[in-house]
Amino acid sequence: MIINTFFAIPALLAGVITPSPLVQVDVKAPDLQSDEWLNTDRPLKSFSEDLKGQVVLIDFWTYCCINCIHVLPDLKKLEEEFAQDAFQVIGVHSNKFPQEGEAKNIRQAILRYGIQHPVVVDQRHKIWKSFGVRSWPTLVLVDPEGNIIKKVSGEGNYETLRSSIVKELAAHKKMGSLADGPLKLKKETMPIGPLLYPGKVFAHGESLFVADSSHNRVVEMDATTGKIKREFLGANPPLQNPQGMAWHDGWLYIADTDNHLLRRLNLNARNEELDPTPRMETVAGSGVQARPIPTPGPGLQTPLNSPWALETDGDDIHIAMAGSHQLWTYSTQTGKIWPLAGSGYENIVDGPALRARLAQPSGLALIGRQLYFADSEVSAIRSVDLQKSFVKTQIGTHLFDNGDQDGVGIAEVKLQHPLGVAAWGKKLLIADTYNSKIKLLDPKTGATRTLYGGVASKPTAEKGEPITLWEPGGLAVNKHYLYIADTNHHRILSVDLKNQTWKVLIGPQSAMGEGRADG
Repeated sequence: MIINTFFAIPALLAGVITPSPLVQVDVKAPDLQSDEWLNTDRPLKSFSEDLKGQVVLIDFWTYCCINCIHVLPDLKKLEEEFAQDAFQVIGVHSNKFPQEGEAKNIRQAILRYGIQHPVVVDQRHKIWKSFGVRSWPTLVLVDPEGNIIKKVSGEGNYETLRSSIVKELAAHKKMGSLADGPLKLKKETMPIGPLLYPGKVFAHGESLFVADSSHNRVVEMDATTGKIKREFLGANPPLQNPQGMAWHDGWLYIADTDNHLLRRLNLNARNEELDPTPRMETVAGSGVQARPIPTPGPGLQTPLNSPWALETDGDDIHIAMAGSHQLWTYSTQTGKIWPLAGSGYENIVDGPALRARLAQPSGLALIGRQLYFADSEVSAIRSVDLQKSFVKTQIGTHLFDNGDQDGVGIAEVKLQHPLGVAAWGKKLLIADTYNSKIKLLDPKTGATRTLYGGVASKPTAEKGEPITLWEPGGLAVNKHYLYIADTNHHRILSVDLKNQTWKVLIGPQSAMGEGRADG
């Protein structure tokens, strides 16, 4: 959970989510005053008119927040269970970052996460304030007569919410104040293409592996031509929103994020031919999200919490455990898993690794014995000294400090929710996701500069044009080639870092789909 200090309290408070008790409120709900509505063909502003007779569950969220993402499966279950009833979920998107305030970006998040309910854009937090909300995520239950009857914050509230919904539906049906059935609304249209919101990329040999996240698969493609060789969907269970990948001894390790699992594919060559259905197995995670944080132990007996990125280190695989605000390590030799850094409390505090505070780490890169990570919720780049077991911040200051500024050192450089990092020699490439840019950090001097990109609502790749990006989520380097997961453009770019030329490897493109890089 993130406590919003702008609209709540002066002190910075943030930490691991546990369910909060349902609070009885019983006051009239203010109208949802905004002219920007998504995933619906009409606004649903008034509880006395547009939503009259409906039991309404309002979800205050922001699309960067891992805790908000964790609530979405609960909302989906409730929507499915009460699909034939007068029950309506409404998302109120009250942004944390500037990028998240724009309707075009929220629309992409709705599609990326498969959200089925209407979402109202609350860019200036007017609805947030009118409901007295203090943190993301917060859920408010409104009865068919427009009364706020319950308010709860955090994750893990499915059973208590379900019980209250059942009670309200029964009571108001008996009273005659319940509508005959659900509202009929038109939803956003899902994009169609070879990739759908690719998250992370991983280069190995002549192949490029792509986490085709919203298609719930990993694909292997030719790193030169972009031709897809194989797809991996997994089974028991199928992959759900896969993200980071790593390689060890012929196995491709996969962060199966929404299943809260670490999995691997046996990609050892057989008779010099590609095995179309290589074996996938789970090596860590129980399939249940760890709450509040995981505990060390044998991999298959240890619940995980949204593993998001992976990095190989000898016989170990380091894991960015975004959901518990930690880094973990899995041993390929013993099958055991343990915390590497982070106390589990969400913040930006340096120090001894297990006492340091991290905030949704989402990207990893190893340079020597320094493990760098993109600490997304604090718009930071940080590192763990693996010899001294000490966390140090390279860029970033606190939960609500972000921007788009090149320079030298912590005092000057600003990022906005970076999700990816990649080593390029002794320097670090950064996917500055919400600024839609790729930046370069020299850890030795602290100097950071923009290499490529900028905000663009449409992909442009005319020959000779600079690279345009839209919330890039992953990077990979192989020799002098940089591969970029241009997430909201549904494509993978290949950049020749030596000659500063680029092309669209796979996904939507215009004309030649190549040009001069602007770095």
